[in-house]
Amino acid sequence: MGDRSSKQDHSRYYTVASNPYYRDGRHYNRSVLAERIEFHPEADAEIFSAVAAAPAVFLLRGEDAHSEPYVSKTANLRRRLQRLLSAPEEHTKRLNLRDRVRSIEYTLTGSDFESGFVLYQALRTAFPSTYSNRLRLRFAPLVKLHLENEFPRASITTRLGRISKNVYYGPFASRVAAEKFMNDALDFFKMRRCVEDLHPDPKFPGCVYSEMKMCLAPCFRGCTDDAYHAEVVRVEDFLDSRGESLKRELAAERDDASATMEFETAAAIHARLDKLAPVLQQLPEFVQRIDRLHGVIVQKSAQPESVALFRVDSGMLAGPLSFPISEAEHTKSQSMEARIQAALTAFPASSPASAIERLEHLAILKRWCYRGTRAGEIFFANAKGELPMRRLVRGIGRVYKGEAPEILRA
Repeated sequence: MGDRSSKQDHSRYYTVASNPYYRDGRHYNRSVLAERIEFHPEADAEIFSAVAAAPAVFLLRGEDAHSEPYVSKTANLRRRLQRLLSAPEEHTKRLNLRDRVRSIEYTLTGSDFESGFVLYQALRTAFPSTYSNRLRLRFAPLVKLHLENEFPRASITTRLGRISKNVYYGPFASRVAAEKFMNDALDFFKMRRCVEDLHPDPKFPGCVYSEMKMCLAPCFRGCTDDAYHAEVVRVEDFLDSRGESLKRELAAERDDASATMEFETAAAIHARLDKLAPVLQQLPEFVQRIDRLHGVIVQKSAQPESVALFRVDSGMLAGPLSFPISEAEHTKSQSMEARIQAALTAFPASSPASAIERLEHLAILKRWCYRGTRAGEIFFANAKGELPMRRLVRGIGRVYKGEAPEILRA
């Protein structure tokens, strides 16, 4: 084997290479992680020095390509590898994988959000049957508008069906928060609250909501089908516009009543507007219509002089995209807004393989959105799909400088 004591002789053991994973020139196990190092115990010092003392997601593989790998994230990759792969101390019970590991794969990350998303991707690839339990993913509660039903209604769910037919809104922080918002919001409408499939019958006695004039009572033909569906459209418009449609409607009714000197009616409508305000305060900016949930998340980057951008498209995450703050010579004629738009346009959106994958991405998004110590910022597109570019530029500057984020309605 020859003398392997010199760093020059050991260099082939710790040269960083990009994935996918190869052995003898043959691809046999693709990884989502960016870098790979061969590990040989006799060259551990040089190998440890070759990796950064920085946050990362990493994977350790054994000689057998089909054996179970070790996958985790860390705030300091070098220190974590030294703990796992250094020569074990005598009489210690600490986990040591020195004699089992033959390669190290890793991706340096710039934020906890990026670490969590990359870890999800790595675990999903390495453990396709158990990754969800390993991550302890909890699907986000959503408000579902059952538009496929003959007499649509709303409910709370943690599952996604046919997004093109039904409509979903979320993610909410908890089921309790979603139920409270839905029930308080529906008090302003006369859409049914019952969950059964209706077979309208004039002999049916109805329910307490119909008796309180809080439901149009399609169950006993208390209204026409057109009238009920018009009310459903009002509810959908309310949710799509985050309450703005109802605010405009009530304000117009109040002004009309005042103009005709019906002051008591105007006062009653104004009281409904006052009652609506705390309901809308329950609606965080993170809650959007899922098929129109488009935006950009800005995080710190592992790359110098850059930030990391993540696309959000119909609840699906894609990224990170490293966006340099300093302009290259050939881009100095472009504005920051134009550079951002060009970068996002060239960066493809993520397409879900299943409804479960979309729910998983929403769970990751929800976990980050509702953290009390959330780092980074998110910017949502408007109803036309247009991003608030000026706010986004300012947000990129704040994240890059480590300044306090813009305050969102929670």
